[in-house]
Amino acid sequence: MGEVLSQSEIDNLLQALSTGELDVEQMQESGDRKVKDYDFKRPAKFSKEHLRTLEIIYEHYGRLISTNLPVYLRKNVQVSVTSSETVTFSEFTNALSNPVILGIVDFHPLGGTIIVELATNLGFAMIDRMLGGQGAPLEKTRDFSEIEMTILEKLIIICMQLMREPWKNVLDINPVMERIETNAQFAQVIAPSDMIAIVTMNVKIGDVEGLMNICLPYFTLEDVMDKLNTKYWFSTMQKEDAENYEEHIEALIKRIDIPVKAVLGKSQVSVNDFINLQPGDIIRLNTDVSSEMEVYVGNIRKFKALPGSSKDKYAVRVTEVIREEG
Repeated sequence: MGEVLSQSEIDNLLQALSTGELDVEQMQESGDRKVKDYDFKRPAKFSKEHLRTLEIIYEHYGRLISTNLPVYLRKNVQVSVTSSETVTFSEFTNALSNPVILGIVDFHPLGGTIIVELATNLGFAMIDRMLGGQGAPLEKTRDFSEIEMTILEKLIIICMQLMREPWKNVLDINPVMERIETNAQFAQVIAPSDMIAIVTMNVKIGDVEGLMNICLPYFTLEDVMDKLNTKYWFSTMQKEDAENYEEHIEALIKRIDIPVKAVLGKSQVSVNDFINLQPGDIIRLNTDVSSEMEVYVGNIRKFKALPGSSKDKYAVRVTEVIREEG
């Protein structure tokens, strides 16, 4: 029940209206409430802050793909995030062509899956490169063969493993490829009315350009939605950057295998002499017996050493460290 005015308040209000101190139209406008329509079919579960954080994550992911995928395709790869939006799952699947490349990925430890959609022209270009071609897409789209699907699955699994590092500031994930579908009807992993976030990435492999869509259902990300904000993301990243990585980097470097070779000397022989070499033959080198050998680390001349043995094995004793390449 509204507030009841006293007689004196009513008299004061009438007097103010008669003198012009109050305007009836202004009172009516101030009393109107602005109502915003709410679409219950499309609930706003992803905020702009969530979408921006997902863009930051997949910008990092795009850089990793650009660096790692050329190792397998032997072709320059460029990846960039173009947009992010929220739609219902039915809107996403209805917009898919046939055939389509859909990777169903278990987003462990989160209780759900995500979908990675790859343009078919990119898929055929990747297959062509893996089989020794120039990386050209097909002029007319067709279904993928079993051999082609096996090749694609291996490449998409490689791409999925790269998703661990960009998500590390939010959660340590272990994405596992469940299957690849070429028909959108067999990829109904969530209800058609459920909301999803789509991060669209532009992928360019040589001269072939297409889109990669990362479909992230709200159901899958629900447990980490509070962490999908730029403030939390950057604060976590700064904490990690503040740590001392010297020991970690040193440990990684120690595990790297680098070939080391000691060169006794050099000699030039004819092809005929080389073919007819027998055990016991002597090859005259361009070095003296007492001269020091050059020791190479990789392709860099790093040490000088004298030949010898250690525990019945050939060995060298380093006599000088070469600081710069001569």
